[in-house]
Amino acid sequence: MSRSNIFRKTKWFEVLKTTKRSQVAVMKLGPGQSTGEQPETHKNSDQVLLVIEGQLSAEIDGKRSLMKVGDFVSIPPRTKHKFTNRSDRPAVTFNVYSPPEYPPDTKG
Repeated sequence: MSRSNIFRKTKWFEVLKTTKRSQVAVMKLGPGQSTGEQPETHKNSDQVLLVIEGQLSAEIDGKRSLMKVGDFVSIPPRTKHKFTNRSDRPAVTFNVYSPPEYPPDTKG
C-alpha cells in the first residue's frame, strides 16, 4: 500500500500511482489554464475525472458543460475531451485511468 496527499503535489499534472490495471493522477489548472489547445483522446484507456476543488468547463465529444466540486465524468477511449478553468480560482481533479495511460513517473 502507498499513501499520498494530492494537495501537496506542485505540478499541473502528476501521476500518483500505477498498477498493471489502473492509474491515478491529480490535475491542477490555474485560472485560464486548460488541458491543451485542442481536445485530446486516450487510445485505450477509460478516464474517470472527479472535480475536488473549483470548477471546470468540460468539452467532451463536442458537448460543453460546467463541472463543479463533486461532479465526475467517465470518458471512454478515443473520446475527444478538453477541460478549461474559466474561473478566477484554481481547480483540482482526481483522475483514474484504466488501463494506465501515462508512464508511471509522469509530471507536467
